[in-house]
Amino acid sequence: MANALIGGLLAKGAAPGSISVIERVEPAREKLAREYGVRVSASADEAIGGADTLLLAVKPQDMRAALLPLAGFARGKLVVSIAAGVQLADLSRWLGGHERIVRSMPNTPALIGAGIAALYAPPGVAPPDRERAEGILRAVGEAVWVEDERLLDPVTAVSGSGPAYVFWFIEQLAQSGVALGLPVETAQKLALQTVLGAAQLAAKSGEPASVLRERVTSKGGTTEAALRVFDEERLAERLCKALEAASRRGAELGAHLGRD
Repeated sequence: MANALIGGLLAKGAAPGSISVIERVEPAREKLAREYGVRVSASADEAIGGADTLLLAVKPQDMRAALLPLAGFARGKLVVSIAAGVQLADLSRWLGGHERIVRSMPNTPALIGAGIAALYAPPGVAPPDRERAEGILRAVGEAVWVEDERLLDPVTAVSGSGPAYVFWFIEQLAQSGVALGLPVETAQKLALQTVLGAAQLAAKSGEPASVLRERVTSKGGTTEAALRVFDEERLAERLCKALEAASRRGAELGAHLGRD
């Protein structure tokens, strides 16, 4: 995700010299410098100290260890976290009481500039800081705001984990086509392009997905036959349960990561 954001910011006009990256792994540092021309270092230095924004793009379980050496560098800066589950109260505590923090939950389509991120900021974060945080995430896709930090757990369930559900559906659609007699390559191409085309149609039409679904469901037709089975098998109910499990797990991970 950090690579996607760096690439997106550069594509939007940011100067390579305006971006400084802390990367402890030497091969990764060399790759970042080679591919993007940004400044890289193994630890916080003067360049980081002079930055106006710190973007936290580390694994949730590594966040505490990563932030403790940065507490002094965060003073006077906007901090933006893209780590799933790590709560604002814990980020603030690990940064020595810092409060100018925005949390965000992006997703992996950001890698091709087609992501979406949800952001949350406490009331004390000023509008210019909110705009700056949103601008960073919009470099790789769309952005929305939520009014309660707890809503980032449902966001994680819907869009953070959502690409995996779509990949799974493409996989199942293709496998079902093969089971019905289609060649593997043909079934895979049909499944992938159908999902891609349907998503593009939904995005461009401006109409609710329910309306589009009804429009292609002829009474007594093939689509109706398939959707009837979905209803009989309660697939909507099962999907809701799956997302509830994902959201609940996000909250559990956040609580666990914040333990002292």
